[in-house]
Parts: sequence; C-alpha cells; structure tokens
Amino acid sequence: MIRALERAWSAIRARHPEVPAAVIVVGAGSGSGPGLKLGHFAAMRWGAEPMGTTSDGAKADRLPEVFVGGEGLARGPADVLATLLHEAAHALAHVRGIKDTSRQGRWHNARFKALADELGIVATKDSKIGWSPTALHDVTRHAYTATIDELGQALTLIRTAELQGRGTKAKASPPALCGCGRKIRVSKSMLAAGPIVCGVCGDPFDFGAHARDSEVESVG
Repeated sequence: MIRALERAWSAIRARHPEVPAAVIVVGAGSGSGPGLKLGHFAAMRWGAEPMGTTSDGAKADRLPEVFVGGEGLARGPADVLATLLHEAAHALAHVRGIKDTSRQGRWHNARFKALADELGIVATKDSKIGWSPTALHDVTRHAYTATIDELGQALTLIRTAELQGRGTKAKASPPALCGCGRKIRVSKSMLAAGPIVCGVCGDPFDFGAHARDSEVESVG
C-alpha cells in the first residue's frame, strides 16, 4: 500500500514539479477527535539528523510528511488520490510561502482553493472548514487513470474506525460488596493494590460478590 501511495505521489510530482518529495505515512484517522482525518501535510518532519544539521555542521535535507488515514481508504482509489492531491496543494503552499489555512489548519481559504484548482481538484466550501472538501475533476481522473488503477489493486486493506469518541462514556465497574451489604464502586486496579475493609462489619469489600449475586438472580 505504501509503495502504491508513494508512486501516486511521484505521479503528482511528475505533473507538478514544485511539489516536494515526501514521506508517506498510513495510520489511524479516527479516535482522536471529531470527524475522520483523511490526511495531512506536515512540513519538514523527516530527516537523518535530529537537529537539522549533519555532523560537519551543514544543513541536512529534511522531508515533509504526507499522512493518509487508513479508514479513508474505504472511499476508493479515486478519492484517495484526491486526498493526495489535497495534501499536494498544501505542499505547494509551503514551497511558495502561501498561507492557505487558519484556525490551526482547519479553515482552508481562497488561496488554498486556487492551489486545488491548479492541481486538478474541485474544492467546495464548507461553513466550518472553508474550501477543504475536494474531489477529482473529470479531466484529472482521466489523466491519472493508471495511478488510480494501481491504487485500486494495492489498497486492499482498510483500517477499522475507532468506536471511542466524544460523547461516549466508559462502562462503570460493578460495585464491591462487604459482609453487611454496603457497596462501594472502585477500579479493579485499586482493589488489586490491597483489601478495602468496611468500617461497620470489618469485612473486606469483595468485587466478585456482585457478579456472583447477579448469577444467582439470573438463574432464578
């Protein structure tokens, strides 16, 4: 999959030489906030030297990162190519020193739309994220036919989306019971650290007692 995505990026660079070489990364696009992350461009993230210079003091070459969300592969090869072209528009903005986004990169302005047009993708305006939603022009789809076919053959795995997100709550643990029937609710790790004793009956609270009581009730 990575090799096919890298070749697709090379195909974009062959048509638009200003687009820089990049390290392609595939990973989780869900589970870390609202909405699915289809991709991102991050300038100058990869290099052989951690501080940006070689051992003799010369400036080391650094490569940007192009991330592709694994869940977004379900949209099909043409839309994945559209994501790569979207990130290539950000790459062009970086190379040319154009500020194409604001609001921590969420709002895509008219300068981004112009770059998207140049790369052959249609940008439509969203009230929350600006000109971010993009799709292939028909002419662009035809021009990248071989690339789309290769992506279709290679992108055979799709990452399962995370179920956790905003508005979801962790399932509460059952209460622990003591000998006189008092209940407390604590984590299993807290109970594992040592016994918690009831101040009334003197018995330790038992996490498993609730489960055993539930089993008896269900049988009846």
